[in-house]
Amino acid sequence: MRAVLAREMDGCRVLGRVWSGWRRGLGVRPVPEDAGFGTEARHQRQLRGSRQRSGPLGDQPFPGLLPKNLSREELVDALRAAVVDRKGPLVTLNKPQGLPVTGKPGELTLFSVLPELSQSLGLGKQELQVVRASGKESSGLVLLSSCPQTASRLQKFFTHARRAQRPTATYCAVTDGIPAASEGKIQAALKLEHIDGVNLTVPVKAPSRKDILEGVKKTLSHFRVVATGSGCALVQLQPLTVFSSQLQVHMVLQLCPVLGDHMYSARVGTVLGQRFLLPAENKPQRQVLDEALLRCLHLTPSQAAQLPLHLHLHRLLLPGTRASDTPIELLAPLPPYFSRTLQCLGLCLQ
Repeated sequence: MRAVLAREMDGCRVLGRVWSGWRRGLGVRPVPEDAGFGTEARHQRQLRGSRQRSGPLGDQPFPGLLPKNLSREELVDALRAAVVDRKGPLVTLNKPQGLPVTGKPGELTLFSVLPELSQSLGLGKQELQVVRASGKESSGLVLLSSCPQTASRLQKFFTHARRAQRPTATYCAVTDGIPAASEGKIQAALKLEHIDGVNLTVPVKAPSRKDILEGVKKTLSHFRVVATGSGCALVQLQPLTVFSSQLQVHMVLQLCPVLGDHMYSARVGTVLGQRFLLPAENKPQRQVLDEALLRCLHLTPSQAAQLPLHLHLHRLLLPGTRASDTPIELLAPLPPYFSRTLQCLGLCLQ
């Protein structure tokens, strides 16, 4: 994990050039051995190294997942080990896949253990609050702040960037299928529907003014295919709007669901090798992978049913201390199971 200072002095130009940078081959960059900040980051690298030495593909199909049934104390320890950067009031984590940020009362979430994490990090009465985070099923960057004023300033930065259509977050995803175009925009009107007891995000064709007033939102994401292999793709995604499951649904609309998407992948059907969209009202079900892909991944069908979502918040752009300062770029390493999948599929990092 590292923070990189951009070289331009004009804030708007810097934002634009960071976005265009992936077209020059920035891609997904491996983290140098000396990257990271503080003992927590070094400890995390040591843990990753010990797992990788167990064999070329590891001793388990999904290395690096958060263990189930953690106690509050164990979760706090895991989050402390996941700290990859601390600067002033800001704390950055590389969140494990499957950990919800918020939830119902009594549920073990990131939010529920923030008081203990704040104490563990020696912040005393300065309790951390969430500024930016990846969703439960995705992994990657979580930005926390112990200063309400700093948190408010960052929220305004993210809001203004969205309004100006300047991307601040870059996700990495592995997709089942290869998008028809190597890069472009995905635009769709989305809404939340309660279907069979589950809140699902569904697309809306040609939304009316009434639809917009009733909660339908026009969404937009940029995508770029970084590498392809074995019928899959490594894709970078940059959302320019915020909506529940936006990136997963956007990739389904490209007929290329994210690997491990057990919520929306069933909306993509196949007949004689041709993919097509099924009605959005279909019930969620476990993702089904063809036999050739299962062999590439060295997984049994039962293991594939437990495949974690391969969607990782890899890069986040933050403002400098002053308006004239250049932005700061934070990078989070890919989870070990994600790296294993790339190795199995022959997808190379740039």
